[in-house]
Amino acid sequence: MVKMGYVEDVKTGEQALWSRYRDFFPVAENLVYLNHAGVAPLSKLAAEAMIRLTEDALRHGSVHYDEWLATYDALRTVAARMVGAGPAEIAIGKNTSEGIATIAAGIDWKPGDKIVAFEEEFAANYFPWKNLEAKGVKVEWLSVFDPLGKVDQACRGARLLAISHVQYLSGFRAELVTLGEICQRRNVLFFVDAIQSLGAFPIDVRMTRIHALAADGHKWLLGPEGCGILYTHEDLWAQVEPREIGWTNFAGFNDYGSRSMAFRPNAARYECGTLNTVGCYGLRASIELLLRIGIDRIALAVQLLGDQIALGVVTKGYQVLATRTRNNGAGIVSFRRNDIDSRAVVFQLGEKGFAAAARQSWIRCSPHFYISPDDIDRLIEALP
Repeated sequence: MVKMGYVEDVKTGEQALWSRYRDFFPVAENLVYLNHAGVAPLSKLAAEAMIRLTEDALRHGSVHYDEWLATYDALRTVAARMVGAGPAEIAIGKNTSEGIATIAAGIDWKPGDKIVAFEEEFAANYFPWKNLEAKGVKVEWLSVFDPLGKVDQACRGARLLAISHVQYLSGFRAELVTLGEICQRRNVLFFVDAIQSLGAFPIDVRMTRIHALAADGHKWLLGPEGCGILYTHEDLWAQVEPREIGWTNFAGFNDYGSRSMAFRPNAARYECGTLNTVGCYGLRASIELLLRIGIDRIALAVQLLGDQIALGVVTKGYQVLATRTRNNGAGIVSFRRNDIDSRAVVFQLGEKGFAAAARQSWIRCSPHFYISPDDIDRLIEALP
């Protein structure tokens, strides 16, 4: 069911945004890409940055290794800007799953400890907490659609709450500010999986009182696969021990002869070895582009495109998953009709130049800011 409660003209206001930056995304020359919740296309800037690194390695090996190290620091800096943190609170990793596992495995859980988690989560934010039940940890499973009062009550006596900012299937966007207030009042650690929102919607870890946040680069951040970030508040470092141990977890990692096991004095203590250098080049360039455009502007464009899809598919007889409002809508819209196979629809759309995804009997569309309202009109027209 779609319930907006407001009317927006998606053909005005943000047109300059998509038209100004569309050329940064050559994928738009070939198809209408509506699968940013899956694997996003690269921008020209991200691809060019990665090409520069590979050309450098091709022709000079590691002679310019200092520039690689500077890129790691630059990525931590821009990622910190993206979430309202400090660079020392950012670790670079492989993906969101690694970030979640770092928190889940690093806390010294005791039998009887309690976690609040949510049934609709993607597996990456489900299994690490479910796995702790074998250690005697109690996980109270709620629905993301439960009232916040129920979440508040569930947090009584809990040690941690874990939730995705945006759910991968329904596109439901959680009220992070209120959840953060609940966690602070109940003395609960607040973990957020931000892979389906970071790059499309603003997040301020200070304002929302988030203790830890993980995200990967290959969705709404428009970067490459295999390169992600983990934010941890400095107060958490004493509570989350690095479990994946390699040579770069330690403060003396630059001294190859050092045998000191003192951890690095920042979030980089959760980096256990050589980083994905080419991925860091691409993700840095992508985040710099997003910050230059402005996440607030991007969020409005993404929200309006999602609204346009939701309203349009309903006019063609489709059911939209979940109730969509100004406060909880995001860039993901899932819809279906009982008389049509969703996988067949996705295939037919692909034949017509639209990249969507089939997920659990739903058709999932997820446009980013450079997609135009006219593209969405053509999508609606192309639906059977």
